[in-house]
Amino acid sequence: MISLSINGKIREVDAAPDTPLLWVLRDSLRLTGTKFGCGIAQCGACTVHLDGEPVRSCATPVSAAAGKKVTTIEGIGATRAGKAVQAAWIRHDVPQCGYCQSGQIMSASALLAKKRAPSDADIDAAMSGNVCRCGTYNQIRAAIKDAAASAKGA
Repeated sequence: MISLSINGKIREVDAAPDTPLLWVLRDSLRLTGTKFGCGIAQCGACTVHLDGEPVRSCATPVSAAAGKKVTTIEGIGATRAGKAVQAAWIRHDVPQCGYCQSGQIMSASALLAKKRAPSDADIDAAMSGNVCRCGTYNQIRAAIKDAAASAKGA
């Protein structure tokens, strides 16, 4: 058994230590907001936070999450940055197909948790590992800037 802190709750899972965290989240814990995209940590759809850092859960063994705080898309709205990003995503009508959006939101939230007023270069660096097949990059950038501005006032 592996003990995990997921979105503030301790969960016990029976999984091999090398099982990708993504599959534990989706299959064992039924937290299906985190998506499978490529399976090789290149598209960002599976992004979650480990102790506040964005990681690709498809390439992160569950054993690496033991003893750390895991935050998924289901829990990110409880954070100041996550709440601001989710609201900005809605205001800017970011998603088209929506498949990559949980990963996009997780990366943007990690950025804003560290930098309250990110530059375009900061946004580019933080979001570079997230692929949007629908090409909503302009809306994503606008939403991140909007979330940064609204979070300042919070």
